Amino acid sequence: MSASDFRQIAIRTESGKAERLFRAAVSAFCSLTRPSRREIAQLEDLTLPLFDSVPVESRRYVAAALSECEYAPAALVRRLCEEPVDVCAPLLVRSRALGDIDLIALIGRHGLPHARAIARRKDLNPTIAQLIKALEKPTLVRVRQPEPIADVAGADAEAEAAAAAPSAPKLPGSAAETARRRLRSMMLAEGEATSVNPFVGLATYSKLRETALTGNAAFFQTALADALDIDFSTARSLTEHSSYVSLLAALRALDLSEDRAFLIVVAVYPREFPHPQAIRIFLDRYRLLHHEAALDKVRGWKAETLSRAVRGNTPVAANGDQAPDVDKASLGASLKAS
Repeated sequence: MSASDFRQIAIRTESGKAERLFRAAVSAFCSLTRPSRREIAQLEDLTLPLFDSVPVESRRYVAAALSECEYAPAALVRRLCEEPVDVCAPLLVRSRALGDIDLIALIGRHGLPHARAIARRKDLNPTIAQLIKALEKPTLVRVRQPEPIADVAGADAEAEAAAAAPSAPKLPGSAAETARRRLRSMMLAEGEATSVNPFVGLATYSKLRETALTGNAAFFQTALADALDIDFSTARSLTEHSSYVSLLAALRALDLSEDRAFLIVVAVYPREFPHPQAIRIFLDRYRLLHHEAALDKVRGWKAETLSRAVRGNTPVAANGDQAPDVDKASLGASLKAS
């Protein structure tokens, strides 16, 4: 009998049998020493459709059981981690099925409760530990205050009132919420925000992010070439340096936010961020890199791409002379337009 047959039996009968099947399937899976991919897929096919029909106690039981399982199904673990922290805490603390990107996404969506459980993980990525500290201590997160719009007279009145009134303590909640929004922005799904620059759309950022997270350099280089309108060899050269400086200029030209640029760079150059100080250096470099300067670099890359393309396609005279003047004029006009 297949997993789908078991699922149909559970759906057709009362919820009590669905709960027993849910628990029994996970218990049997956890008893396997080295489950195969087929067995992992079967468990996901069986349990995920039953997930919403089982009570919280069963979800808590399954989360605790899978937290000790070395080969836990990733899809089921991620679904359990969307539950309140009192259900999924064992997985947040111990599960190997959760990668760094999964942990960042959970912190962004659920905030401090999930972050505190994640902070208890052994060998936690220092980058994630720093983000959790920012949530725990909101004073570490600098919040840019909106500039006043009131007139001069109103500003003077407000200044006098502020001088006469006792200083109010700063509320950490607003800063913590700001930190939470910054974390969430690192994993924004397509359509949740608007781009500030028409040079890059949400689809472009999503493509860069997803290809960078695959770990396949060629996929990301292809997406970067499409985003910047350069050839593949130039895009490949930007990511093959020992430093991420060239990639930094490319992302700055696309006008990505600091969080989005950092997520892409850390996926391409994970070894460049072994400690929080490396993150601070990245942010300083990104903020100091002027947008127009980055655009100039991209224009140079595009001109080089066009120049190579024209040199490769321009016919050469039989006597070895250069191409006719009309071709050189076309090349000059094209480069100028680029």
